[in-house]
Amino acid sequence: MTWERLERKAALRAKAGLTRRTAPRDGDAIDLAGNDYLGLSRHPQVITAAAKALTRYGLGATGSRLVRGTTAEHEKLESELAEWTGFGSALVYSSGYLANLGILKALSSKRTRLLADAHAHASLIDGCRASGATVEVIEHNSVPSTLDADCIVVVESIYSVDGDLAPLAELHAACRSAGALLLVDDAHGLGVIGQQGSGGAADAGIAGEPDVIVTATLSKALGAAGGVVLGPAALRAHLVDTGRTFIYDTAPPPAVVAGARAALHLARGFELARGVLHERAAKAAVALGVPEPAGGVLSVPAPSPQAAVDWAADCRIQGVAVGCFRPPSTPDGTARLRLTINAGVPNHDFDRALEVVSECAPS
Repeated sequence: MTWERLERKAALRAKAGLTRRTAPRDGDAIDLAGNDYLGLSRHPQVITAAAKALTRYGLGATGSRLVRGTTAEHEKLESELAEWTGFGSALVYSSGYLANLGILKALSSKRTRLLADAHAHASLIDGCRASGATVEVIEHNSVPSTLDADCIVVVESIYSVDGDLAPLAELHAACRSAGALLLVDDAHGLGVIGQQGSGGAADAGIAGEPDVIVTATLSKALGAAGGVVLGPAALRAHLVDTGRTFIYDTAPPPAVVAGARAALHLARGFELARGVLHERAAKAAVALGVPEPAGGVLSVPAPSPQAAVDWAADCRIQGVAVGCFRPPSTPDGTARLRLTINAGVPNHDFDRALEVVSECAPS
């Protein structure tokens, strides 16, 4: 590998409109790009809880969960997440990405068949590839008919790019009939759908079933950071004993965990905010001529990857931040603007943002 070769690859990506750049967050922009669905990341109770834990424990966790990183905040959060979502146990990780990598590796053997939805998140794809199992990609939102006891079906509850809902009840019925497992990434469902925001599995009536495993991130509706695996107590024990992304990773900072706990308590009672989120999602879908999403993810097609980049940049110039999704986040040759609805944005700002997105659309 030479630097010249990397430069040639970069030139090809630029020609295809696939260059990516980091940029400091614009604090004045109307935020339809972040995942703070309920506006909890800046809630005073969340900030206060995090600040108290910061004073008590310091900046970092100082070690892995098994060495020095576990605090009372971590254990309380796990208990509260399990109770909220209807599962027997929970294990918290430092990110949702590591939770997905860890669970897929921990459950797989050479005889395992992982049937992953074609729209599954990159962390699920990477987890499947690293698992050592046989991986099969299934048509988006299809219910596979060739299942057996060595299969794990891998899906999202609400898909992260197009925002559509998986047929979880039907998938679970197929898995139950064959003795297979169903693994659901609930990153965009937790806090958004289900009674008290308890997530996609609860909404589908399959939470706590022994053949259902849920993963989620704490960085979206809870406005924090970290990830979680939810399932039976035996699964938690297996992950603690054998899961490399749990054993060898530094624990989430206690201050972040304390903030997530405060956000969880608020989210359970935030029915008004959830109502606002769904009303705004429906309104945005009508304004932009796209299907109404199941949660807070609104996908707006763009003519090309470069057109999506330019569209998002024009919106930013007008003071509106939106997501820009291109391959490999979308199929080759396609691109989207992704709007994530934030119930904490003032009404007039939200309406203004929709106007800007419409006005800046490619002709």
